[in-house]
Amino acid sequence: MIELEAGDARLTVHPLDGGRLGRLRVGSRDLLQHHPSRGAMGWGSFPMAPWAGRVREGRFTFDDRPYRLPINLAPHAIHGTTFTAEWEVLDAGRDHCELQCRLDWPFGGTAHQHIHLHEQGVTCVLTVYATALAMPAVVGWHPCFVKPPDADLEFTHMYRRDLDHMAVPVLIEPAPHPWDDCFTGPRGPLRLRYPGLTLTVASDCDHWVVFDGLDDALCVEPQSGPPDAFTIGGATRLQPGDLLQRRMTFHWAPEP
Repeated sequence: MIELEAGDARLTVHPLDGGRLGRLRVGSRDLLQHHPSRGAMGWGSFPMAPWAGRVREGRFTFDDRPYRLPINLAPHAIHGTTFTAEWEVLDAGRDHCELQCRLDWPFGGTAHQHIHLHEQGVTCVLTVYATALAMPAVVGWHPCFVKPPDADLEFTHMYRRDLDHMAVPVLIEPAPHPWDDCFTGPRGPLRLRYPGLTLTVASDCDHWVVFDGLDDALCVEPQSGPPDAFTIGGATRLQPGDLLQRRMTFHWAPEP
C-alpha cells in the first residue's frame, strides 16, 4: 500500500488490489467507500481497462474474428482486467505515484497510471498501450463514493437498456432514479454535496455510468466508451504502438 498526503488530504493506493485508490480522507471526512470485504467491485476507485462496464456474455468480434472473455459477473464479463491485477510501482513520492501492469487478455498490451494528490483534489491519468497486436480498447474508472445527502447529476441522454441489463445503441431521455445506466452530455458540473464540502468529478471521457442503487454508496464512472462498446460501437482501435489515454479529477471545496 502507498500512502499519499497533501495538506489535510490523505489517500491510499493499493497496487496489489487492482491499482485502486483506497481510502480518501479530507480532514475528518471519508469520500470513498473503504470496505474491501465487499469484493473487488465494491470499494475505492479502480481503473477499468481494456474495457469498461459489461461485455455481453463475454463475446465480441474484432477484425472478423470471434473472442470470448472470462465471465466474472454472470452472464457477462465486466470492468476489464486491471481492477484485479497486481500493478508494478514505477515511482512513488509524498503526493504521487506511477503504476503499470500487463493486460491479461488475447491482445496483450500494457496499462499505466499516474496518480497525484494535491490539497484540493486528485488527478488520475490512465493510459493503455497496444504492443504486438492491434486491439480495441475502452478505459475508465469506477469510484465508489460514500453516498452524499445530495448530488448534481444531470445528463442530456442515456443509453437504453434491454432485459439483460445491457446498453443498446439507442439514446433516450434520462429515466427516473434509481440508475445503473450509461449517460452522455452532462448538463453541468457533476457535484456530490456533503455537509461542509462539495466534491466535483470531472473527466475528458464522454460517457458516464451512474449506479445509485445502494443506501451507502454512489458510483459515478467516467468511461471513454459505453458498456459493450466492442459490439455496439464506441471503442478505440489501437494499432501496435498506439495509446489511449484519459484523465479523471476529483476536486473538493468548502460548501458555500
